[in-house]
Amino acid sequence: MKKLFIETFGCQMNVKDSEHIIGELKDKYNPTNDPKDADLIIINTCSVREKPVAKLFSELGALKKKNPNAKFGVCGCTASHMGKEIIKKAPFVDFVLGARNVSRIKEALNSKKAVITDIDYDDTTYVFKNTRKSPYKDFVNIMLGCDKKCTFCIVPKTRGKEISIPMDIILKQIEELANDGVKEITLLGQNVNTYGKRFSIEHKKVDFTDLLKEVSKINGIERIRFMSPHPLHADDKFLEEFATNPKICKHIHFPLQSGSTKVLKRMKRGYTKEWFLNRCEIIRQIPNVSITTDIIVGFPGESEEDFKDTLDVVEKVGFEQIFSFVYSPRPLTEAAEFKDQVDKEVAKQRLYKLQDLHSKILDEKAKNHIGKVYKVLAEEEGSGKSDNFFSVKFDTNPKFLGKIIDVKITDATRHSLKGKII
Repeated sequence: MKKLFIETFGCQMNVKDSEHIIGELKDKYNPTNDPKDADLIIINTCSVREKPVAKLFSELGALKKKNPNAKFGVCGCTASHMGKEIIKKAPFVDFVLGARNVSRIKEALNSKKAVITDIDYDDTTYVFKNTRKSPYKDFVNIMLGCDKKCTFCIVPKTRGKEISIPMDIILKQIEELANDGVKEITLLGQNVNTYGKRFSIEHKKVDFTDLLKEVSKINGIERIRFMSPHPLHADDKFLEEFATNPKICKHIHFPLQSGSTKVLKRMKRGYTKEWFLNRCEIIRQIPNVSITTDIIVGFPGESEEDFKDTLDVVEKVGFEQIFSFVYSPRPLTEAAEFKDQVDKEVAKQRLYKLQDLHSKILDEKAKNHIGKVYKVLAEEEGSGKSDNFFSVKFDTNPKFLGKIIDVKITDATRHSLKGKII
């Protein structure tokens, strides 16, 4: 057997794509964590984070030095939008495979200097050979692509239009995972709560809430997570199911992006500050619920008043975690052409203010965990994730591995908890 090394950048969908690649190639390649040992090196790229192109070529150069004899492939979102330019800049790269073309990995591998970047390619009915890192949990794609036109985001240009995976394929995959001992699954999509909008085959009319209900009927699956829902489509039907279905973990990643209605309109997010706050107010009625989010500061045209609106939302919602970034232009996006870019130093100062505010909120919230009892999936000896997505440490005992246990919290920091099994 040959050896395969994959380095993955970016979102959880990229992580799952890498697992699919490993599964598709497992008849000839065993995965390795050491690039020096690899016969095949693949970088699975992301276009969302800052300077993705520079990061790609820097990493390619470093890996080539470590292992000059390996075969090289570039996959993912940067592969989708750069295509053959990657091979022009790094001639030692043997193939380029776009984010929408994962099922064609063998075709790319077996063709000389293949460049496969068709964002209209449909593999929603393709059943991947599964592989996963944890014996107790897994991620399941429920859709491909994105129909949104957010002015800061390149994803629709790299992953194509949104198509939902047929429900019977999803349910069968989850049933097989349950039979293999998986207790927790996370449903993945760019905007999971628009599931059912479009299929590439004839399909009964369903939506994301319908899918959640069907998944929760599968014996053996004890926990359901999903990422990420779009705030615009968080309707009452969906929120009611989220609140009342006992198998759905009470954590929701709810991307705000900005607290200013004016900026949200310019981002083409489709909702207002008031709508977002209303949805969060409903969610906060659920006991021990956790809300996490993404925020961009310094978006073109963002004023001090707009930034204050973002701080206002952060104070009112009290997010359990924030992934916050200074805006940086992306190729092929509308916002990159906006003339009123915010000064980088101003944007950085706003980011520091946001993060400082959030740190104070977390310090205050940490106290509230003490004495509470959370249900925790013991993923490793002495540690696991609570229902509401906190990392929890507890007494080491191998008999609890893979079980959902009650842990009483005795100590808490901003991002992790300690407790005793009860």
